[in-house]
Amino acid sequence: MRLITDALKSLSPPRVAEGDPLPPDDRVAVGSVLALEDLYRTQGPGLRRYFARRAHGQDVDDLMQESFARLADAANAPDRAIGQPEAYLNRIATNLLRNRARSALQRSLAQHVPVDEESLAGPDLTAAIEARDILDRLQNALLRLKPKTRDIFLAHRVDGHSYNEIAKQTGLSIKGVEWHMTKAIAHLDRMLRSR
Repeated sequence: MRLITDALKSLSPPRVAEGDPLPPDDRVAVGSVLALEDLYRTQGPGLRRYFARRAHGQDVDDLMQESFARLADAANAPDRAIGQPEAYLNRIATNLLRNRARSALQRSLAQHVPVDEESLAGPDLTAAIEARDILDRLQNALLRLKPKTRDIFLAHRVDGHSYNEIAKQTGLSIKGVEWHMTKAIAHLDRMLRSR
């Protein structure tokens, strides 16, 4: 905000005092009647609301500054006289928003990946059938184990019990639990390898 007011002070023409001589009427440019500072005071709040409705809140000050900086640049051009500075300022504001939208679209398009180049993630029927087949074979292999070995294996692998907890529950030693686990794993491994 301070940058805007400093720029306005440096760009606005000096005020005419009561005793100062005035230039002839044919040398007064139509747009110079309303100084840039006055334009900022009168049009600034409406322009701020305009940007606030159409842009991110954090960008409003930048857009305001850019709008008035462009207006000041255009007003300082020796070959250009701005007849309606309010309308010119509104056009600048509209063009700034359009340029930002166009840039955002270009960034979005640059990140776009065509559908033909990307494999779409979907259900893999072959993998689903293979997984179902493996589960069926595991279930059949578990049913072929002796009940005590199956219970120890399921208690450890499915329920998450430690060998020590299983040994206390079954009345076996830890070595006995390890023996049943080794037997169950070897049996399941044989069944899964044989297709």
